[in-house]
Amino acid sequence: MHTHHNWTTTPITSDLLRGVLDLEPTTHGVLPHRLPARARAQCTDPQLAMVESQPSGVRLLFRTRATAVELDTLPTKRTYVGAPPRPDGVYDLLVDGRLVSQATVTGGNTVTIDLTTGTAEHQPGPPGTLSFTELPDGIKDIEIWLPHNETTELVALRTDAPVEPIADRGRKIWLHHGSSISHGSDAASPTTIWPALAASLGGVELINLGLGGSALLDPFTARAIRDTPADLISLKLGINLVNLDLMRLRAFTPAVHGFLDTIREGHPTAPLLVVSPILCPIHEDTPGPGAFDFSALAAGELRFRATGDPAERATGKLTLGVIREELSRIVRQRSADDPHLHYLDGRDLYGETDFAELPLPDELHPDAATHRRIGERFAERAFTTGGPFTDHSA
Repeated sequence: MHTHHNWTTTPITSDLLRGVLDLEPTTHGVLPHRLPARARAQCTDPQLAMVESQPSGVRLLFRTRATAVELDTLPTKRTYVGAPPRPDGVYDLLVDGRLVSQATVTGGNTVTIDLTTGTAEHQPGPPGTLSFTELPDGIKDIEIWLPHNETTELVALRTDAPVEPIADRGRKIWLHHGSSISHGSDAASPTTIWPALAASLGGVELINLGLGGSALLDPFTARAIRDTPADLISLKLGINLVNLDLMRLRAFTPAVHGFLDTIREGHPTAPLLVVSPILCPIHEDTPGPGAFDFSALAAGELRFRATGDPAERATGKLTLGVIREELSRIVRQRSADDPHLHYLDGRDLYGETDFAELPLPDELHPDAATHRRIGERFAERAFTTGGPFTDHSA
């Protein structure tokens, strides 16, 4: 199989990975996690287990003269009964920071999800091989960004020249936490999810804790952020709390304070940016829970709708409008004693005029073009002169 190259196999260890908080040994290799084991042990939600093991923002990073690289992986792919097949996860290869190739891995495990019954069937499959050849000669930095939406066990790394870890590129570390939009939702590839685009524009190293359906003010997530080295931190909060109908305003306010308090225990002066939800018309004034639109599913489309009653806002049900108002108030209150705490209205990243031009295809998640717009706008507002991430913290 490998007759054309004199392959060197390098163990895949944490010093070759970025964006990972834990590396779990498996029967095949290692599985990158974006939450530590202690956090995972405190939640039995299968949604969280699925999304935190999807390596959004996770990349292999090494220096080498190699002109050929092979990576064996075991992906876990999801399909939905009645919905169109999902495309295979995309791997992005960067050489010295420039995207030069993309590839996919076929095969792997399959999880078939029936949205009408809430059941899932797991079918095991074999690992596959990713191959990048004819890379430029000479010493270079290689990054392989793993699929943002496909659980990926790393089995073996082969190169036709030795590799060495890259210890520190002198960049600030930006840790971002958010929902499926931050996770990558319907972006085209792992380097074009909006946080990855913003990180590239801002010249920072990304740790992406965008957790689809799971940005829920969980204390274990706050502790993971507290305990992770980071120079810049942002929290995009709101949409999951609404579409899960998880809590009322009475619980939301102290939960936000507690989340921020915990993060500040580990990062007392780091610039900390609280971002409210982008525009999402179905939930602007209508509470959750959100639900699948089964009439659309019957037509082969995946769409969402809001099922709450707007009148229930009076009894404390959350909408995006309610959350924006309260997040703004909380940050205003706390920033009197915390000068490095900032607020950004998510509609500055994607608002009404954007929705008219680039509507949300499933009523909830942005498409690839919208990810680019959000990433560019975030970088412009956060990383440029006068922005919160140019805040010179003590």
